[in-house]
Amino acid sequence: MKMDWIWMNGKLVPEQDANVHVLSHGLHYGSSFFEGIRAYETVDGRTAVFRLKEHLQRLHETAKIYKTEIPYSVEELTEATNQVIKENKLKSAYIRPLAYRGRNVLGVEPRKCPVDVAIAAWEWGAYLGEEGIENGIRVQVSSWRRMAPNTIPALAKAGGNYLSSQLIKMEAIDNGFEEGIALDYNGNISEGSGENIFVIKNGILYTPPLASSSLAGITRDTIIYLAKEMNYQIEEKVLPREFLYTADEIFLTGTAAEVTPVAEVDHLKVGNGKRGSITKQIQEAYTDAVTGKGSKSEEWLYYIQ
Repeated sequence: MKMDWIWMNGKLVPEQDANVHVLSHGLHYGSSFFEGIRAYETVDGRTAVFRLKEHLQRLHETAKIYKTEIPYSVEELTEATNQVIKENKLKSAYIRPLAYRGRNVLGVEPRKCPVDVAIAAWEWGAYLGEEGIENGIRVQVSSWRRMAPNTIPALAKAGGNYLSSQLIKMEAIDNGFEEGIALDYNGNISEGSGENIFVIKNGILYTPPLASSSLAGITRDTIIYLAKEMNYQIEEKVLPREFLYTADEIFLTGTAAEVTPVAEVDHLKVGNGKRGSITKQIQEAYTDAVTGKGSKSEEWLYYIQ
């Protein structure tokens, strides 16, 4: 990750000076809240951030779930994001806003600790590899399940939640796969370590409901809109594990992963073992949306000033 400047608590600081105290609460107890956002170079040569407002609103909502108030408004964080991209001279970028409990006292109760906020941005290509975007990736169903209801809030994009994701991802890599798919508390399909999942059967797109311990992904929401615009039927419903093995196509979605096809699950080919035609259409529609050619691009894109 190469960058010159990071925005921290209201000002730009050199990357090498963007430090966190070792006794910050977030390091010890996972009390951090973050977003993953992308900026793209659009068809007219300008740089635009995709669905920035929705991401920053979700950051505030995640903090609220954990009884935390972020000391900067969505509008202030929008301007900060603009500064970071402009000062780092980025045409396209991955953007990481982070709010976390800083240093004061140590103990499980976090509210005596300050809330610090930082935003970084850097160039980052395909999260699961350029080849995976075109040809699909190999995944396994993880032995690790997602959290049960009323344990850890799955709708919160909080740092501590991603200990689960790390276990899912490391297990998959160690077993020779690119990604893992987690099941929910009832053994039904939930999501990937950092992506939502869509399963296509007989031309219908299925995706697990949020009640299956799935994150309310902004890319997921985008794909649902685009698929409906293309006259595909979408069903949000509980999906059993074996639905993966009989699928015609599967793809994963996320800001980092974008739209990544799945070629194989647990050593079983998905369809013909290559990217399917519907997945390719969805990828193309998504690319149009983020680069300024989609029907809602003007609503979804924030152009860097």
